[in-house]
Amino acid sequence: MSTAQGARARARAEVTAAIKEAARRQLAEEGAARLSLRAVARELGMVSSALYRYFPSRDELLTALIIDAYDSLGVAAERARDAAPDAAPVDRWTAVCEAVRGWALAHPHEYALIYGSPVPGYSAPETTVPAAARVGLVLIGIVRDAHQGPGLSLPPLPADLRPEAARIAADLAPELPAEAAAALVAAWAQLFGLVGFELFGQFNRVVEDREAFFRHAAGGLARQVGLADG
Repeated sequence: MSTAQGARARARAEVTAAIKEAARRQLAEEGAARLSLRAVARELGMVSSALYRYFPSRDELLTALIIDAYDSLGVAAERARDAAPDAAPVDRWTAVCEAVRGWALAHPHEYALIYGSPVPGYSAPETTVPAAARVGLVLIGIVRDAHQGPGLSLPPLPADLRPEAARIAADLAPELPAEAAAALVAAWAQLFGLVGFELFGQFNRVVEDREAFFRHAAGGLARQVGLADG
């Protein structure tokens, strides 16, 4: 790459980052449904036609913000998993759950973008899937390590659920038994339900010591997916 091409690439990256940062401020102030390319361009002192060269539509900008949010959350989960590689699986699981909660509390508007109400008129493309899967893959990996090491303790599945659980396992975690795959999907949904309830106010006047409550609940999810204490 020539010096001129490198300079143009850096300039484009800087402008792209500025556009996304302005869009995040607009998310915080107006919500995702009211994200406007014209408003972002106005804040940055750009004409709309110039901004369209970076993001041709609102949906493309939303997609970029969604991928960034999922990736940022995924990095937080992966760092928590890797911080204590020799810890017991249940401790690694709990650390990842706490990292998810910590990220959500630090980035409430980005969390709302990816786990809040759908944006009217927007449908997330397949390009968001790899980033969206990162937290789930971390949790699957912890359970897989336990399955290959100390083992899992799971109750048997009801007969009418086994075909669906087997399908889930084949699609998401073929190296795990069907019981574990079904439990993982339930725990994944409950994890984000716990975080969403706290972030969006449903725990107001219900749970006061939310950190302790969450840690206890995360431990319960660990046992639900078959991880032994300690």
